[in-house]
Amino acid sequence: MTKKPFLFSLAAVSAAVLLASCASVPAGPTAAELDAETLKLIQVAFRDQGIAKVDRIKQDLGQSACSSDKEPTEAVADAVTAQAKNTVKWPTGGQYIGNWREGERIAQSGRGLTWTDSSAATSANGGSCYNCHQVSKEEISYGTIGPSLYNYGKNRGVRDIMAPTSQPIIEYTWMKIWNSKSYNACSNMPRFGHMGILDEKQIAHVMALLLDPNSPVNK
Repeated sequence: MTKKPFLFSLAAVSAAVLLASCASVPAGPTAAELDAETLKLIQVAFRDQGIAKVDRIKQDLGQSACSSDKEPTEAVADAVTAQAKNTVKWPTGGQYIGNWREGERIAQSGRGLTWTDSSAATSANGGSCYNCHQVSKEEISYGTIGPSLYNYGKNRGVRDIMAPTSQPIIEYTWMKIWNSKSYNACSNMPRFGHMGILDEKQIAHVMALLLDPNSPVNK
């Protein structure tokens, strides 16, 4: 009987010491503070190399909204798509459609924009479309991150590529290629026009590959 109060008192003292020690531990940095410190380290440690410049670490609204472990709110997503649509440059003279043969070459080319490339490279960048999409039924190896593009124009009823303004799908496709965030705030698709990966003429060729009824995509 004499031991029980002693054991109880010892347990109580131990608990009190433990609580006191926990209370004395300072609070750790917040997530925002850690992010700020990480950014400082990156700014100090990184350097320009070839086409890769340090300014790449500066995120725009779409990048910052989609880099979080949480999905952006509906309001933020709407702001991202609205901003993206404002960046789209429409084709000169309304020339949406180029040559599908050139478009196929661009789609199958994985060249360009690697860290070893010089900013003064004379060869045109490719689109690397096959890395994420099936482009034609003849392909035996292709990525599946994005949907199949086979019969893209055919499935959407495109018959007359000479009258683009009367077919919303043509303008939609141009916007999607120019800045993919125009319709999906967190799209993984490269923003080909907005980021200068493909120029206006190249995009017109890829448009032809996707929409021209004579293209292998639509056969």
